[in-house]
Amino acid sequence: MNAKFVSAAAMAAASSVARTFQPSNSAEALIGAANLLLTDLERGVAIDARVLRTAMVASFGASDAEGAWDWKTAYEACEAAQILFLRKFGPAMRERAASPSHFLAMLTKLAALLPSHTRRSEESQALQQFSTPIGLGFVASMAAAITPADLVLEPSAGTGLLAIHAELAGGGLVVNEIADTRADLLDRLFPAVSVTRYDAAHIHDHLDATVRPSVVLMNPPFSAAANVDGRVADAALRHISSALTRLAEGGRLTAITGASLSPDNPSWRDGFVRLQERARVVFSAAVDGRVYARHGTTSETRLTIIDRVPADDPTAFPASPGTAGDMATLLDWVTRHVPPRPTMSPAVARAAAPIATKTLRARLLPNTRSHRSSAAENIERPASSSLMRPSTGDPPRVAASRMRFMKDTCFSRSVFPDLRPIRRGWCSRRPWPRWRRPSRPIGRICRPILFPTARSPMPSSKASSTPAKHIADISPAPGA
Repeated sequence: MNAKFVSAAAMAAASSVARTFQPSNSAEALIGAANLLLTDLERGVAIDARVLRTAMVASFGASDAEGAWDWKTAYEACEAAQILFLRKFGPAMRERAASPSHFLAMLTKLAALLPSHTRRSEESQALQQFSTPIGLGFVASMAAAITPADLVLEPSAGTGLLAIHAELAGGGLVVNEIADTRADLLDRLFPAVSVTRYDAAHIHDHLDATVRPSVVLMNPPFSAAANVDGRVADAALRHISSALTRLAEGGRLTAITGASLSPDNPSWRDGFVRLQERARVVFSAAVDGRVYARHGTTSETRLTIIDRVPADDPTAFPASPGTAGDMATLLDWVTRHVPPRPTMSPAVARAAAPIATKTLRARLLPNTRSHRSSAAENIERPASSSLMRPSTGDPPRVAASRMRFMKDTCFSRSVFPDLRPIRRGWCSRRPWPRWRRPSRPIGRICRPILFPTARSPMPSSKASSTPAKHIADISPAPGA
């Protein structure tokens, strides 16, 4: 039987159970639908409208005809499934790919399994909610050159398709989203990350003064503003200006905007000249509209990279390489033309370093209780990858201290009933007093215990470290 029909049948069976459970809000139901869709992505099954509808009905307990959800919400469940897939398999995919171009090819295969966004809601139209394609988000993160020492701000996070790349690179995260449903979804997809809900056009005015990101990843609305009817031509430039003000000295801002927002455009040249009095545009290239076709638009976009270092000549801008026809071309341009990031002073680097997760969340959201779905609380945490972030195990001093503690602790035979009593000569150390003697030399059975950690949830799976075969296999087919 075709895998697609098996998957749909399984979700249909689950829907009878789901109808008896009404989720407390849309975000919890979206997480449930994303986990159902994740199963299809792992097996290489394309998600069409029928499979997506079945998953949404199973999770929401009602259909779109009954008003429980709309198709824009369903597309957000698909985007959440991509995030869960990348968190689960991303590090292993990077190891197998061995180069950014091969990893981009894997992401292209993943995106091809998801349906095109053909329907929109009133909110998505008003706020211009066009989520970043997963491949474009990866190229933007590569241009940002994120390291584990960075604190990354995403002012218009949407469903997190840019934030997931920052997480895989090991950087700390601060995300902001003004739309309630999307912010609730981010709160569950990234439960250890602070999620604020401000108008990103004024993000610098709202964030705590101690939050100084060293990297900004953003895809702002091109010509829409919160609580404003009609078109706002300079909306994207306002978002960039506010985020740039918040960016630490020597940091890097990577923005995805409309193609017309360019220093070469006479309408915006004066604005970029003023911007270069405090920063420097180091790269700008247009992107063909076909890149966004699966996300509901064919408008050309632009990738612009700005370093927070004053330009020597505010009126001088780098030459644009042209319009990239696909993501592979854009990645090649980024690799060849984007300069290394500026060196930050030690004082600025310390101020921009990621703050402990709980401290940062409490500082940004002092009166907001962390919301987590039951699914997010009971799922497995992924181990870190050497390519994504530094080892999260305990440092040697802590591990040695834990081992000494275990050696010095009195273990009775009730703990190790099968071990024989200790005999002299087994241990090189001086025998302990008889009343404190363990069942056998504890030093022979003790090992340092390392506890891997992670910032965000992922579905449990015994094969979580192995990427799905249909995604990892990027070699051409025989005879191709």
